[in-house]
Amino acid sequence: MPQNRQILLDNRPEGEAVASNFKLVSTDTPALKDGEVLVRHHYLSLDPYMRGRMNDSKSYAASQPLGEVMIGGTVGEVVESKNPKFAVGDQVVGMGGWQEYSVVDGNAPGMLRKVDTTHVPLSHYLGAVGMPGVTAWYGLVKIIAPKEGNTLVVSAATGAVGSAFAALAKARGCRVVGIAGGPEKCKYAVDELHFDACIDYRQHPDVKTMSKALKDACPNGIDGYFENVGGYILDSVLLRTNAFARIALCGMIAGYDGAPLPLQNPALILVNRLMIQGFIVSEHMEVWPEALKELGTLVGTGKLKPRETVAQGIESAPEAFLGLLKGKNFGKQLVKLS
Repeated sequence: MPQNRQILLDNRPEGEAVASNFKLVSTDTPALKDGEVLVRHHYLSLDPYMRGRMNDSKSYAASQPLGEVMIGGTVGEVVESKNPKFAVGDQVVGMGGWQEYSVVDGNAPGMLRKVDTTHVPLSHYLGAVGMPGVTAWYGLVKIIAPKEGNTLVVSAATGAVGSAFAALAKARGCRVVGIAGGPEKCKYAVDELHFDACIDYRQHPDVKTMSKALKDACPNGIDGYFENVGGYILDSVLLRTNAFARIALCGMIAGYDGAPLPLQNPALILVNRLMIQGFIVSEHMEVWPEALKELGTLVGTGKLKPRETVAQGIESAPEAFLGLLKGKNFGKQLVKLS
């Protein structure tokens, strides 16, 4: 059995996460038992939610245990199997974590899923046609539930979730405005992701200037908002919402270091009769087949062209993850493992 390099959570962050919170180790891969498969990971997914799991605090999911392999989605191929459902060479997606190999119980529901790479590249099953894409689909379809002609806004617009959100919303006849960091990302959002407009938050670093930019980009107000960030951007959006606007609350990356994120004008929730709903996409597995079918079609037909930032080697995962939290990635952040 091969040697397996792994990244463990060695200690918990105090404030901002740092590279020394992680530890690289090598270990022997255990022999397979009946029903198990050995997966060699080709790509590892890095996602903002992982930062929250590093804390030892109350959240929607259990904290990442110290001394264990960091949680994370993976895609790869089966290299050994003692399960009739999986053959050597099968391309699969799962939650293998920050490591080069994983031993998986092939009979456990939802642990491992075979994928077709004929029209969709393997790496996209960690982004546009994976958890981030389904996250965008659920927030749009089940919470915002837009009508044709509505104006929708999404923060972190050029990331894996935001780019999928744009394609899904445009397919429903909506006007879509993104918020992203830097002129290059905003240009990509408009030129390649087909956003109607994109606001550079670095040019609008406070509520006053961001609210003005939103007013200019959304002259008819905001009917739906997909939130990934929180902080002053959420305050700015609330000032521009129409009556009965709907907000899908997926992430609050501005608060992942533990700082509180107070709202400046919570009365707007009442004034505009807003519906704000937080959600965790893994709690809605019943929608995944429908969502993945639409997302796969968008990618396969070229209507969604996801961009990826790829770090090389398992040892690069911590720094790539810290860069993700600071917005250094362009599109989906991955680590190539083989």
